[in-house]
Amino acid sequence: MNLRTADEEESAQEIHLPAEIDWKMLDKSKFFFLGAALFSGVSASLYPVVVLKTRQQVAQSQVSSINTAISIVRYEGFRGLYCGFGTSLMGTIPARALYMTALEVTKSNVGSTIIKLGFPEPTAAAIASAAAGVSAAVAAQLIWTPIDVVSQRLMVQGSQNLKNPKTPNPSGKYLGGIDAFRKILNTDGPKGLYRGFGISILTYAPSNAVWWASYSIAQRLVWGGIGSYVCKKDDLKSENGVNTFRPDSKTVMAVQGISAAMAGGVSALITMPLDTIKTRLQVLDGDENGRKGPSIGTTVRNLVREGGWTACYRGLGPRWASMSMSATTMITTYEFLKRLSAKNREGLTS
Repeated sequence: MNLRTADEEESAQEIHLPAEIDWKMLDKSKFFFLGAALFSGVSASLYPVVVLKTRQQVAQSQVSSINTAISIVRYEGFRGLYCGFGTSLMGTIPARALYMTALEVTKSNVGSTIIKLGFPEPTAAAIASAAAGVSAAVAAQLIWTPIDVVSQRLMVQGSQNLKNPKTPNPSGKYLGGIDAFRKILNTDGPKGLYRGFGISILTYAPSNAVWWASYSIAQRLVWGGIGSYVCKKDDLKSENGVNTFRPDSKTVMAVQGISAAMAGGVSALITMPLDTIKTRLQVLDGDENGRKGPSIGTTVRNLVREGGWTACYRGLGPRWASMSMSATTMITTYEFLKRLSAKNREGLTS
């Protein structure tokens, strides 16, 4: 990828980034094997933040992230920060594999098609990234929704303690992921495992579209604004009157990380209310009279009754932090993974 900037008083500047790696250039077996290992590690490091976010979203009053974390550690120990992690990890590997496949295939095909239609490369990249994000989210939710339902039930069941006597899903209801899966299936059937599937698509499809499009745009903004200033002086070359910069791999990763964090923050803010509604739909059970769990309308009314419209943004801090950190670690890990998995790595330095 080459980014060109110009100044009226100076000669044109061009930043030469490492070549983009598309789906056809990847060694698929290495890509999936290394991806499973790398992203399992990323999921483990970020999981406690997801637990905090989920606990805050189902709480019936506003509680700070710090107090929530202290309460979990005090009453449940540090293991409480990893409730449901085993179940989540089992779903991470196939869901990530499906996600990455749909992402790369869509981005490669849509990108080439858009360019053939005459769109400029930056526009084509943003459109292809958005389309790839949507297809990847939809594909992954086929696996993620049941995993979410089970893991989130396990995340919140330990929140029943002396300070929160009214919290749903009393402690000890589920003995583990398999037990939760069996009980949900026996009580609600397959529909119970896909509770909130529609709202999950409505949450993650636009979230992924916004994230990948924002990431593509943010990268260009960051490189256009500060890229040439962070490149090493030794990398400056003059070719036909054009000052050419060739950033090293550390600089490229830093810019990718910053761009990913920016995109993650934007995406978290836009989709937070949908994520709160989705979490409550997936976690809260029906009442004692045997009626089914709440509808979307009932969930929204309950949230507004509990704390006004701002209640839809409970857990925004942890989700913002989670999405920004996840985006940064995910994209740097992902780009690193693609380079490790490339069939021909010799031609990727220019």
